[in-house]
Amino acid sequence: MESVAETTDAEAVARAYFDALANRDLEAMAACWEPGSADVLHGLAELTVPDGLRAWFGALFAAFPDFTVEVLDVTSNDDGKVAVRWRGAGTFNGSGKFEGLAPNGNGVEVEGCDVLAVRDGKLVHNDAYLNGAEMMRQLGALPPQGSGQEKAMTALLNAKTQATAWLASQRNK
Repeated sequence: MESVAETTDAEAVARAYFDALANRDLEAMAACWEPGSADVLHGLAELTVPDGLRAWFGALFAAFPDFTVEVLDVTSNDDGKVAVRWRGAGTFNGSGKFEGLAPNGNGVEVEGCDVLAVRDGKLVHNDAYLNGAEMMRQLGALPPQGSGQEKAMTALLNAKTQATAWLASQRNK
């Protein structure tokens, strides 16, 4: 069982990582990690550190030149796990694409939670969770929730599902 000091060290590593993220410092971010580790941004990307981390976050910073991140809450336990709840915001008006989308000037604000694993003073794994659909709505890639466009997309998807099921039933006759 780890001591309180070791748990605090794990929390300090997580805080150092988020400080580097807030400062948009790719090298300081990478330095918090054990090389070869996985940073899994569920629904967005699976990054291998350091190259994948530098590439993905470099693209994020290029697309959102005013990107900010704020730590809202940090919780750690005695086995080197640290949960960080955060809020990120920025304007999609930079020089680069984000997830294939060209900058359009839209503002984005999302909250998420990272569950980080720390071993020997380095991050060794991260599972990051955020509402990707809400982020895509804010970017204009998905229609607003509850809108006529969203209802039409849902109806089209349901029609496709029904047609696919009908075609499968016809092949099985």
